[in-house]
This record gives sequence, structure tokens and C-alpha cells, in this order.
Amino acid sequence: MFNQLSDKLRGTIKTLSGRSRLTEANISDAMREVRIALLEADVSLEVTKSFIEQVKVRAVGAEVLGSLQPGQAVIKIVQDELVKLMGDANEVLNLSARPPATIFVVGLQGSGKTTTVGKLGHFLKTRQKKSVLVVSTDIYRPAAIAQLKAIADDLGLNFYPSSQSQKPVDIAMNALQHARKNSIDVVIVDTAGRLHVDEKMMGQAKALQQAVQPIETLFVVDSMTGQDAVNSAQAFAQALPLTGVILTKTDGDARAGAVLSIRRETGKPIKFLGTGEAMDALQPFHPERVASRILGMGDVLSLVEEVERKTDQDQAEKLMKKITQGKGFDLEDFRDQMMQIQNMGGMMGMVEKLPGMGKLSQQALDQVGDKKTDQSIAIVNSMTPHERKFPAVIRASRKQRIAAGSGTQVQEVNRLLKQFLQMQKMMKRMKKKGAVKGLLDQFHGGAMPGRRF
Repeated sequence: MFNQLSDKLRGTIKTLSGRSRLTEANISDAMREVRIALLEADVSLEVTKSFIEQVKVRAVGAEVLGSLQPGQAVIKIVQDELVKLMGDANEVLNLSARPPATIFVVGLQGSGKTTTVGKLGHFLKTRQKKSVLVVSTDIYRPAAIAQLKAIADDLGLNFYPSSQSQKPVDIAMNALQHARKNSIDVVIVDTAGRLHVDEKMMGQAKALQQAVQPIETLFVVDSMTGQDAVNSAQAFAQALPLTGVILTKTDGDARAGAVLSIRRETGKPIKFLGTGEAMDALQPFHPERVASRILGMGDVLSLVEEVERKTDQDQAEKLMKKITQGKGFDLEDFRDQMMQIQNMGGMMGMVEKLPGMGKLSQQALDQVGDKKTDQSIAIVNSMTPHERKFPAVIRASRKQRIAAGSGTQVQEVNRLLKQFLQMQKMMKRMKKKGAVKGLLDQFHGGAMPGRRF
């Protein structure tokens, strides 16, 4: 969601980083461009003015004008101020309550609230090892309760049944009682979507919140609505004691205004970002990592965590044994590695977290895009088991059959086979040098002390 803002900020800062000496005049010119970039990203005027003022005060001071690398000093200041704007550090959920810790989830109609409840439950279950009960108090939207039940069943979460004939307060209190009896760690209460101008519905939300007394009250909002998301968050924060915000749909081509404005405008921290449709596409919000991505510096820590969480360790060890025992690296292994990349959010999801990737042309990005990965997997799947193990038998007639079966062209089959041969040669060279184990250990377990990928 930061592409447009990132491009403009990087372009502006690049003009500064190439200078051996900075003056107040060229810093002011650069800040004028930064101001335009922020406003076009739908950051509020007040937040933009405050941000620019803070950067200018520091940029025209001794820490920049007296620096040996003034351009780099300005980049560091912009990064620091972006982090400060978004909240300094990650704020985790507060679950330090006598079980069950209760999380109350509110939001506008159509913001993705019920799906986010499922994602949050899945996050707590898989990454924090909590037992989770979800319950819907939405007695107004048809099929709202059935939707949450379907999500809970898919994710293996506990679900407390309710019906449209019940009162929301009764549903919530009964669910809490059930959780206490069954020693459940966390209860997530899904509420009806409501407009912040609907006084009756907001009154019901207040009554429900007061009855439940949750330790966390989270506001879910669609990031693609830009400054409207901030306005909605302000309205809900005035009506309810919010403890945080979850921004959904941040994987889309959205303006970054909500991410950069919400903390300053509402005083409430962003706790999570919804980054896709998959149920594991919910990420804790780290201001310093987002600032790095905005400035094109990547987000290596998030990438490391993604690999750690989603890499199949058993499969990696099998591949290592196979190669070190001289059995070779075949097309099935090649396909399996591409499928692991898909499990980690796709190639583009990984690429955007690498430093400097924002400098690549669109043509270069297209060559490593997720469409190419899907295409490559389809090509390998169109081969016979014998062809996957012995790709040397794949001649012209077989290539035509494989291309037809995968919906591609023969040149695409040739491209994949060329990539595979390059990978195979690399594996053979590393085997001779005894480097295969080191490489796989580095990627799947030894890259960072105390981490296991």
C-alpha cells in the first residue's frame, strides 16, 4: 500500500543524498516535495504540517549541516520521524487478565470485521498458543453468526453459538461464563457493524462494552478509505474506550494516509495490519519496519519471521539429505521450493521486504512476480513423474504437450528448464564443496542465533 508514497519519498530524498553539502534552501525544497507526497497519500493536513516541521527543525540543525554525509543524515531523520508519527514501537495485545481475557471488536459495516475476528483468533492460537473462543453478537446482519461459525470451524477455534432472537449482552455474558467453565484463555466478541453517526447502534455498543468489560477494545477499519478511516476511528474513540486499531486491506493499492495519521489523530495505536485474504494474513504492526519499507530499506525482520513460521522444516531436511546423499535435485524439488515461496505470501510479498527492491523496474519485478511462480508450478505439474525426475528426456514434442497442458507457450517451458538447470548446477557445485548443508541450515535454521526456520 506504500508504493506511490515510497516512490515519491525515495525520489525526493535521493536528490539530497547525492549532495556533498546541504543548505536550508535545498532542504526546504525537498520538504516541499515530501509535503506534497504526504498530502497525495491522504495524510491529513495537520499531521503533514507537524511532520514536515519536525523534520525541518532537525534537518537544518548541526546533526545534518555538520555531517560528513548530510544526505544520509536526512534519511535517518525522516525515518525517525515516521516511526515517531506511527507510535515508536509495536504495542502488543494486553492479555494479562484473569482468564478469559476478553477482546471486544467493533467497526463499520463492510470493514472486514468478522473475518478479522477469525484472523485474530488464528493468530492467538498458532503464534501465542492460546485457547480461543469466538462469539458473534451481531443479531442484525443476516448470516453474520453463520459466517463466524464457518470461519471458526475452518480454523479450529472454539465457537459459542448464538441466535438473532437473543440480546447481544446476554450472548456475550453467556459466552464468558462458558469460557470460564472450560478454562479458555481468550474470548473474542464480534459485534454488529455500525455507522458512527448511528446514535442508537453506538449506544448499544457502549452498553455491551460496559457489560463485558473487555481488556482490549479494537476498532477494525478499511485502510483503503484513507482519511475517512481516521475520521471513523476518531468518532469511535470518542464513544468507546478503544485500546487499538486493526487496519484491513493494506495489501491493496491503498493510500497510506490511515497508517500515518491514525496514531497522531486518535491517540490509539495500530496493533495489527490485515495483509491479504488468507487467514494467516494478519501481522503485528511495527512502526520502525513500516518506516523502513516506506523509504525503500526493506523489512528483513518481518521476512525472517515469515520464513521461520511458514517453512516446512521436515521438507527442508529431506531435501538436504537427498542432495548430500548424491540423489540429485530434480524438478519435483524445484516445484516444492516454489510452493514454499507461495506459502510465505508469494514472491512479491518477499521481494518488497528486501532492501533496495523499490529501485527495480516494473519489467524486472514482472520477471519474479507471483504470476511467473504460478506458471512455473503449472508447467512442472503438467509433466509426467518420469519427466520430473529425468528432465533430459524432455524434447520438442514433450515440450509442446507440457505447454498445452499448463496453458503456456513452449518458450515458457524452455525458460523454466533453463532456470532449473542453473539451480541444479549450483546444488552440484555446493555438494562438491560440502556447502549444501550449510546453505540449507542457514536458510532453514542457522541464519540467526536462537531461531529455527
